Amino acid sequence: MSLQAVGRRVILDEARALDALAENLDDRFDAAVEMILAATGRVIVSGIGKSGHIGRKVAATLASTGTPAHFVHPAEASHGDLGMLTRGDVVLAISNSGEAPELANLLAFTRRFAIPLIGLSSRPDSTLMTQADLQLQIPALGEACGAGIVPSISTTLTLALGDALAIALMERRQFTPADFRDFHPGGKLGAQLARVRDLMHGGEALPLVRRETPMQETLLVMTQKGFGVVGVTDSNGQLAGVVTDGDLRRHMAGLLDHSAGEVMTADPCTIGPDALAGEALAEMNARKITCLFVVAPDGDGRAEGILHIHDCLRAGVA
Repeated sequence: MSLQAVGRRVILDEARALDALAENLDDRFDAAVEMILAATGRVIVSGIGKSGHIGRKVAATLASTGTPAHFVHPAEASHGDLGMLTRGDVVLAISNSGEAPELANLLAFTRRFAIPLIGLSSRPDSTLMTQADLQLQIPALGEACGAGIVPSISTTLTLALGDALAIALMERRQFTPADFRDFHPGGKLGAQLARVRDLMHGGEALPLVRRETPMQETLLVMTQKGFGVVGVTDSNGQLAGVVTDGDLRRHMAGLLDHSAGEVMTADPCTIGPDALAGEALAEMNARKITCLFVVAPDGDGRAEGILHIHDCLRAGVA
């Protein structure tokens, strides 16, 4: 058998196993979500070997999606880390066989102090599952190696079930992209979820003039602020329009004889400060403009800031 054929066989075996997992999902999944939601503490995830590696990822996904979680190594738990557990926690213990001896002290601790225990295993009659308050079972479909010795199908199913729990909890908590960004401020993901207020220019940097401002002065402000655009406000300080390079070209004849209000484009496109920077970038691309004034949707119509397309690109928003 060719190497590619082996690769396809493994992937297809795991895909079929995932289909079986989805079909076998039952009310115990709902109960696990509700048990975690009811907890006043954290989800403590534990497992040894490959189950431990998967458990670390599950704990990290839970924590980053609004469910406080922490991974506790079962061997370290037996040497003092059991002190990390509190009565308000929920323990998610992972073991494909359900018989990992390293979990014994952790399981005993949860029983002694009445800490809710969710067992995740492929064997419903195992020590882990019989002691657990709630059992999440993955189908016992062997492993992709064919000999049942290389954790592959079992770890894929465990990871998928952990992801399913995290996302179900996220949706029940109504966890928004803005909330997600608070846990992911760095890297590409943080840039994509940055808010307009994080990137905009405000205060003295704002290029603003009044309606009655002569165009000679308007051009000076436009040049000094460096955005290639100037906002025009009415007597109440509300943003009434903008003057762009296009407006200057359209009024080239006798330009300096006009006021800003006579040259401006009224009712300009604006964006709110809490919008995602990605939304602002999409709006600028769609309208073929380079700047957006930032106006609070429930405010008094005053410009709070200005966002240039280069601000988005420098921050990695794309």
